[in-house]
Amino acid sequence: MTICIIPARSGSKRLKDKNIKKFNGKPIISYAIKIAQSSGLFSRVVVSTDSKKIANIAKKYGAEVPFLRSKKISDDYTATSDVLIDCIKKISSTSTEYHFCLYPTTTLISKDDLIKAYKKIKKEKGNLLIAITDFETSPYRALKLSDNKINFYFKKYAKYRTQDIPKLYRDSGSFYIFKTVSLLKDKGELNNKSSYYHLDRNKAVDIDNIKDFKLAELLFKNKNQFVN
Repeated sequence: MTICIIPARSGSKRLKDKNIKKFNGKPIISYAIKIAQSSGLFSRVVVSTDSKKIANIAKKYGAEVPFLRSKKISDDYTATSDVLIDCIKKISSTSTEYHFCLYPTTTLISKDDLIKAYKKIKKEKGNLLIAITDFETSPYRALKLSDNKINFYFKKYAKYRTQDIPKLYRDSGSFYIFKTVSLLKDKGELNNKSSYYHLDRNKAVDIDNIKDFKLAELLFKNKNQFVN
């Protein structure tokens, strides 16, 4: 068994109360908690938050909130790794082999995604696994503006066919798996024992604004329209 940590601070700037905003009728964080619980992977599902309101909602849906996070590590500049390390130390779980980080706005993945990703990192004896997804369009075709002129940012690929451009991926903003000793030592930096779990783009909407939120709701409803 391992431990799932859901980092859910208050004070979202671009989308107010993002982590507890009603999503299909329930606080969005409740879906992440349910996915974690249904996977059967975790001995504990712990929410790290600086907000009593978020804490009460998380507890209502079955998560643990054993402490309130310090405001010092709850601002826009605090790295997720610092939040995880703080939580691991506070709940005395440094001896647990792996910790998951599941973001509170993760609604579109399934328990099977968590299970398969965990099996993968265990098989590879990895230090870090990142849930990744495809870019909608290749960053190599990016354009830049300068002095009222437009040009390719990567001129090397200006005349390449789309199918000939190297394939790139992005962090899906869904979940990570960390080997605990590596996280505590290297703060989650990529290394030669880092791996990935590939998610379809329809499972990987990184919610930063209301447009993202509505898209995630639409995809969620479409995914579940035949589920009773």
